Amino acid sequence: MRAQPKASHFIDGEYVEDAAGTVIESIYPATGEVIARLYAATPAIVEKAIAAAKRAQPEWAAMSPTARGRILKRAAEIMRERNRELSELETLDTGKPIQETIVADPTSGADSFEFFGGIAPAALNGDYIPLGGDFAYTKRVPLGVCVGIGAWNYPQQIACWKGAPALVAGNSMVFKPSEDTPLGALKIAEILIEAGLPKGLYNVVQGDRSTGPLLVNHPDVAKVSLTGSVPTGRKVYEAAAAGLRHVTMELGGKSPLIVFDDADLESAIGGAMLGNFYSTGQVCSNGTRVFVQKKIKQSFLARLKERTDAIVIGDPMDEATQLGPMVSTAQRDKVFSYIEKGKSEGARLVTGGGIPNNVSAEGTYIQPTVFADVTDEMTIAREEIFGPVMCVLDFDDEAEVVARANATEFGLSAGVFTADLTRAHRVVDRLEAGTLWINTYNLCPVEIPFGGSKQSGFGRENSAEALKHYTELKTVYVGMGPVEAPY
Repeated sequence: MRAQPKASHFIDGEYVEDAAGTVIESIYPATGEVIARLYAATPAIVEKAIAAAKRAQPEWAAMSPTARGRILKRAAEIMRERNRELSELETLDTGKPIQETIVADPTSGADSFEFFGGIAPAALNGDYIPLGGDFAYTKRVPLGVCVGIGAWNYPQQIACWKGAPALVAGNSMVFKPSEDTPLGALKIAEILIEAGLPKGLYNVVQGDRSTGPLLVNHPDVAKVSLTGSVPTGRKVYEAAAAGLRHVTMELGGKSPLIVFDDADLESAIGGAMLGNFYSTGQVCSNGTRVFVQKKIKQSFLARLKERTDAIVIGDPMDEATQLGPMVSTAQRDKVFSYIEKGKSEGARLVTGGGIPNNVSAEGTYIQPTVFADVTDEMTIAREEIFGPVMCVLDFDDEAEVVARANATEFGLSAGVFTADLTRAHRVVDRLEAGTLWINTYNLCPVEIPFGGSKQSGFGRENSAEALKHYTELKTVYVGMGPVEAPY
């Protein structure tokens, strides 16, 4: 075993085990090797984690935002010092190439700790409201115990994106990573303790579908933040609503990326490839419906095929590798089923669609795949595939493409490539999505809010906006004179 942790869970500042839980095997997607065995949280483990979080939170909330932020900034420093080690663990956990994880995963988590640690003293201020002789003021107060439920595509990043705003706002957190990628969050918890975070404030419990309800339905939980699929989001939202808990949902998408005929061709193709093949296509905001104006369709597809066929697929630990395996056999099989649907429904396979011939047969690899002549009613144009499958659709004019781009239940992201910036701003104003890009795609620095609309969720990750979702507003009216009453 190459990545066996000390124990399955991290609670109250230390590793905890309960072998009565269901066995979770952590599999390295590149080889099929079992690299760690863990146990899902039993009800006793969940109770222990929530009790620790509840006990530790009041004293933490009483600290100043500056003091809390100082600890998060120290955690960011440690993460950067150990970036290589954390990136290798992320690659083992997910199968993503080290070329990618070393610049996009723990570094993004460190950015989150640093950003929220720095803005907390100002962002958590309230307002003074003059009312003549009287006055009022508002203050932002923490919610209490927060639950974070992570996805398997960016396990370390998500653990930090949820943990940083929750903690700096004065809350405690119990975080459950995906059972497919259980390892990274444990290291984040270790680092937070090393940075000086008091015990009990950031706890990690492993689990599967049976574990989520134990957390979401717990009476001591005040807030749930989920990153996951739309079906999972509906279930979690329903359960949280029963307890009137605060909820943030970052769910799936089927995002449009629109390429007008005046766009820089190489940049547009680069954006489309990043928006479909990065992380082997396992990114919720991916622009998987690429609308290309008819005038440039053939040149776009020809150059796209050349660049796609040149992608280096191989060992994720080799820094030359640009595309690794899918996270699991189940996910790869799901993607292959969509590829077959695309063929059977009449889409034209431009490239890919199979298994690379230069990789381990036990790995969960799939070729980056491009379909052309895709129409709006095809399954691959309507449903989230979550793999390296790009659907290229063509269009005539702006009004048409905007209407078609919006004809989906999802509203996470969208992108526009054009040399006409007036048109670019006009189009993004009409697109129904929460996060949009002009002449680039999928850049998500911590300074900007990230989140969706429609069935893609609500609430925002990152930026000062995220703190609003981990606090509630308290209003205080101050009377400065005698109280007059009619009785």
